[in-house]
Order: sequence, then structure tokens, then C-alpha cells
Amino acid sequence: MKKNNTRTQSSRRAARPKPMPITIGMDLGDRHSEYCVLDQNGEVQKRGSVATTKAGMRREFGRRKHSRIAIEVGSHSHWVNSLLRKLGHEVIVANARRVRLITESSLKNDKLDARTLARLARVDPQLLHPIQHRSEQAQEHLTMLRARGNLVEARTQLVNAARGLVKPFGERLAKCDADQMRRERLEGLPAGLRQILEPLLEAIEELTRRIAVYNAQIEKLAREQYPRTALLEQVYGVGTLIAFTFVLTLGDAQRFRKSRDVGCYFGLRPRQSQSGESDPQLGISKEGDQDARQMLVQAAQCILRRDAPDTDLKRWGLKRCERGGKSAKKKAIVGVARKLAVLLHHLWVSGEVYEPLRNSQLAQRSAAA
Repeated sequence: MKKNNTRTQSSRRAARPKPMPITIGMDLGDRHSEYCVLDQNGEVQKRGSVATTKAGMRREFGRRKHSRIAIEVGSHSHWVNSLLRKLGHEVIVANARRVRLITESSLKNDKLDARTLARLARVDPQLLHPIQHRSEQAQEHLTMLRARGNLVEARTQLVNAARGLVKPFGERLAKCDADQMRRERLEGLPAGLRQILEPLLEAIEELTRRIAVYNAQIEKLAREQYPRTALLEQVYGVGTLIAFTFVLTLGDAQRFRKSRDVGCYFGLRPRQSQSGESDPQLGISKEGDQDARQMLVQAAQCILRRDAPDTDLKRWGLKRCERGGKSAKKKAIVGVARKLAVLLHHLWVSGEVYEPLRNSQLAQRSAAA
């Protein structure tokens, strides 16, 4: 009588692939979100809509078994991702800007987007270019930065409005920084016009006070909870605000294998559309966080000023400006911003002391040798 080989049978059972989990694609809306459920065979099991609230998400997905759920990054994705993970699901946050099946589809609506997310998540989650959300604490601190930015933008609009309103009367407000725009600037204007503009200047002063409060809070947080920002502030043009924004936006410095990848993360690399013999020069991709990218550009403008100290970054940027052309200076500023992002990441990871002319000195030594 032939004996059964239990070892062979057990190895065969172990070699069997695990069944695919239930896959769900969900297109997040502001009030309601459409979702599509695929069974283990990839067939549509259910379509539905759920309220984009914590209670609605718990009611719909809290009773479900472990599933793979794909959502798009957006305003609600941070808390939805956190909630669904706590309910025991595997969550994939898709970078929809890089998924052409969604962004360039000729038939685009919430239901079809949900189905596309589900199918891509079932086949290969990497097709969704998944992103990793920040911690709740980091998200709170980044929200503080954005709230401050909104106040700065509102103040700028009011200052421009005040300057524009006096011009039809043949008057001008004296030049000054936005934080120096106070009611005293109205002196010399006609009494009636001064009375009209005083409430506007009062609002500007109040915004300046609120911005100062945010600045103090950011300074305190940077020193107490993000001490590595001091390494970044070694670079001319990079203050606490820019260093704080840079660290919070990246979140984890170790997520990048090379510092060179950081420039691409902030959308400071040129776009490419090469095909055959055609390889046109395009602008930067502008992916990633817009506020952080703008701050890097502002720092680059400071580095290229005439009165700025001599550094490798400044020398490189000025050489780019010498190429001439209408956009030479703009390209130089963007190029310096990209190199600055790489430099800041390197300083953050290595903890080195910044040497402004390190590359130039090395080149001189090599030439002398």
C-alpha cells in the first residue's frame, strides 16, 4: 500500500498563492464619495456612495473584512487614510496626477474613477504611484504654516488695494514693506480719503500682529521640536521659516536614497516629452508642494542678489545668467532653487558644517595640483 507523502502535500499547500483581498476604489468627494468593490476574481461586486464623514466611513467600512482600498490624495485623504487603517484595511493613497488613466481619460466621472482606482490597485499598487502621508503632528504644524501664508496673502492684497485706491486722487502712499504699512502712512492725504482708508489700514495692522504671533510660534517649534533646521539655516537666504517648511514638507530625510531626488520632489526638474527625434525644452514639472517650491525660489533670488555673499550657488547661477536670452535669469533662479533643495537635504542628512565655497576651492586645488 502506497503511503501518502505528507511533506509533499504540505509544501504544495504552502506554495499556493494567497487569495487576492477584496479591492475597493474610492473617489473622495467633498460631501459624498463614490466607491467600487471588486471581488477576488476582479468582478464588480458592488457600487455605492458614502458620506465623506468619519461617521459615514465607519458605518460603511467598519463592518467589512480586511480589504485593499485605493483613494486619491486630496483634502480628505489624510484623515480617511488614518481612519481606514485603524479599521484594519490596507490603504493606498494614489498620486492621481501621475495616473494618466484618470487624468487624461475622455470619460471621466467619479464612478469611473473609483473603478479605475480599484482595478489598478488590484493589479499593481505601484501603478498608482502611492504616497505616504505625514504624521498628525507634522500635518498640524504644516497647517500652521499654510494659515500664516493665507494671512500674508490677504495682507498683500489689502496693501495693494490701499495703494491703488489713492491713485485716482493723484496721491501715492510712501514705499515701505508690508509689515510697515500703518495708519501713519495716510498722513498728507485729504481728510475725507484718510477717513475712508483708515479701517483698511487697521485691518492690515491686525494681520501684521497675527502674522507676528505665527512667526513666534514657528520659531519656538523649530528650536524645540525640529533642531535640525539650524543646519539648514547655515545657508544664506534660508531662514527659520524656509528651513521649517522644508523639513515639514519632506517629513523624513531618509525617504530619499539620493539628495538629487529632492529637486524632482519639489517639481523643480524640467518636464520631458521626448519622442523619436523630437526632444523639446519644456518648463519645470511644478509637482509637489507649491508653498515649499515658492520659498525655495525666494531663497534662490536672495542668493543671486548683488549684495549677497560669494558662494558656489551664486557663482553657478550667475554663469547661467551670462548665457543671455529672455529667460536666462528665470532659468538660473529655478536652477539655483533646485541645487539649494539638494544642498539642504544633504546638510540635513549629514549634519555637516556648510562651506559656501567648497566646490570652488576644491577645483582650485585640483588645478594647482
